[in-house]
Amino acid sequence: MSATCEARSRVLIADDQPDLLDALRLLLKSEGIQMEAVTSPEAVLSAVASRSFDLLLMDLNYTDDTTSGREGIDLLNRVKSLDRTLPIIVMTGWGSVDLAVEAMRRGVRDFVQKPWDTDQLLSTLRNEIEEGRAQRRRLELEQREMAEALRIQRKLLPSVVPQIDGWEVTASWQPASGVGGDCYDAIAFSPARLAITVADVVGKGIPAALLMSNLQAAVRAFASDAVRPAELCHQVNRILCGNIAEGRFISFVYCVADTEDGSLTYANAGHYPPILVRANGDVERLTAGGAVLGVFPDGTYNQGRVAVRSGDRLILFTDGITEARNSADEEFGEERLVADAVAHRGCSAPALQARLADHVTAFTGGQFQDDATLIVLAAE
Repeated sequence: MSATCEARSRVLIADDQPDLLDALRLLLKSEGIQMEAVTSPEAVLSAVASRSFDLLLMDLNYTDDTTSGREGIDLLNRVKSLDRTLPIIVMTGWGSVDLAVEAMRRGVRDFVQKPWDTDQLLSTLRNEIEEGRAQRRRLELEQREMAEALRIQRKLLPSVVPQIDGWEVTASWQPASGVGGDCYDAIAFSPARLAITVADVVGKGIPAALLMSNLQAAVRAFASDAVRPAELCHQVNRILCGNIAEGRFISFVYCVADTEDGSLTYANAGHYPPILVRANGDVERLTAGGAVLGVFPDGTYNQGRVAVRSGDRLILFTDGITEARNSADEEFGEERLVADAVAHRGCSAPALQARLADHVTAFTGGQFQDDATLIVLAAE
């Protein structure tokens, strides 16, 4: 580490022995390393929460006549919850294999024995400060890349969902972490005909998002007023099978709503069957189709057709909705979603979509484990 880099280094040292802190202050000052000293676990947490440090050098004991190290071990998790990238080195005056293993599990990078060897201590500090800075640079780069990928992904989704005469459509999309593998689209062919898609790419993160963008491009390339849903699934599947990584696949639904004849024609490629709630409360599931996309190059697809009448509601969703879990590890489930849709079927599309989304959010406490997409079509 260069002298210039050392001059910018800030180290937090936690120990309840004034003589030791004085000795460290003189040593680190001579090396151009800034030091801040605290003497209690509470002061450690306060300092980490309010200021930035390159490293934490901490004792494991702060109570007189205590050598168990339990105070320090308990403190580690709390520090990591505040700054998971902060390098931590533990000072101890005695050796314990069990304690060392437990501390390593909680994020400790290295140990310094008391009394310390000056050269070894300085070498350890320099190495961990440099590695910690490198890790933070990598993390900042990943976060910038993820933010840019999310911005691009959002632009690939409809900025405004097209509407058709007499029917109302609304949609919501929520990635679980950064970018995701859920997507939806709405393509207007005429004032009376609208194609709606929803898909779920297996996996998360940038690889899933890239595959999702390929799917969207393929669908847009083949979708037209003259192409039947079953044929579109066949063509898109053929393209994806030649360009998809092993172990990846996509569940997908493509449907075309037609307000002139009051019909919905669809093909379901291994996706959760959309829920069609009739005005009288009866429920139908849209299952006609075939296997997921991207697995079977010669796969064939059937299509279904249902009449949609005034007061009917159609709900399309991904597994991030039904497989969302609460604090007791209980799934939200399809039964709850269907029951909610039936109970609130008199709502407009935006109101029904909001009620369903709010129920899932309340159930999970706002903690979604997977990407969640929800589309509602209401026939007026």
